Amino acid sequence: MNTPPNVHVIAYDGLCTFEFGVAYEVFGLPRPEAGPGWYRFTVCAAEDRPLRAAGGLSVSVDAGLDALDEADLIVIPGWRGLSEPVPQRLTDALRKQHGRGARLMSLCSGAVVLAEAGILDGRRATTHWRYLPALKDRFPNIRFVEDTLYVDEGDILTAAGSAAGIDLCLHVVRRDFGAELANGVARRLVVPPHRDGGQAQFVASPVPSAHESGRLGPVFDWIRQNLGDPIKVDGLARKAGMSERTFHRRVIGATGLSPGAWILQERLRAAQLLLETQPHRPLEDVSLACGFGSADSLRRQFRARFGVTPSSYRRRFGGPPAEGRGGLAGLASQDQPPGE
Repeated sequence: MNTPPNVHVIAYDGLCTFEFGVAYEVFGLPRPEAGPGWYRFTVCAAEDRPLRAAGGLSVSVDAGLDALDEADLIVIPGWRGLSEPVPQRLTDALRKQHGRGARLMSLCSGAVVLAEAGILDGRRATTHWRYLPALKDRFPNIRFVEDTLYVDEGDILTAAGSAAGIDLCLHVVRRDFGAELANGVARRLVVPPHRDGGQAQFVASPVPSAHESGRLGPVFDWIRQNLGDPIKVDGLARKAGMSERTFHRRVIGATGLSPGAWILQERLRAAQLLLETQPHRPLEDVSLACGFGSADSLRRQFRARFGVTPSSYRRRFGGPPAEGRGGLAGLASQDQPPGE
């Protein structure tokens, strides 16, 4: 980007330390590899009093809410409790900044702050699964999305649980600076470079037993290495040394997805990576390499999952980011070329 985006993070009494740390780790740490255009980071106090943070920490903040006038992205890193009132000066400030075009992003329970400000009315949003029933009852005008990591509405972004905040922050970096730099940040964090927002918040058995891991892990690795080939579930079950029925049940328990849905997810991820890193590779080649069989099949599956065509996605993420264009949410509203 030509002008470094200003990221301002809201601090408050009872600050959620982990979510604040996520925002700082992604947006606040120096990134020499990004050059001079990397984010500028500011912390703004929502209250004129000594602030405490979870874990027994005290927080000293120099800037107040007036500093938000310079913000391009405002992050609310959780909130101290769903029943805790949100100061009116904070909700007023957020409405003002959103009205002038600043992006707003909440992590985990921070969605309640945006909801109290009325900014989420009529919008899609998410938060931690534990809070969804209470917030649905309290804010019926918000279209809460269950079982998803994050929701990108272009100018408003919301993340589910604490760790999903990492995924959303990396998504914003991809949106602002492209996949290569986002992947570099992910490597520094030692986390997967991209989990799309539609992934489930949790799975039934997130940590398989050592015995199960030893059988499923090599099969998952084999699938990723052979996405371009025909893959049949019965053959995978034999590789895992299980009956097809047991294999199906074990994969759902470990990933939250059926084997077929998990393979499709991996194929779509592989297609995203090729579209980002090989911008001149013919779409037919990309589709064959990822196991879709044809460019038409790839277009259909890609658009069903992400709401955009592969070509639109490649224009956004396959080269330097264009000024004034959003991520997948922004792309979905653009006119698509004929025949795509």
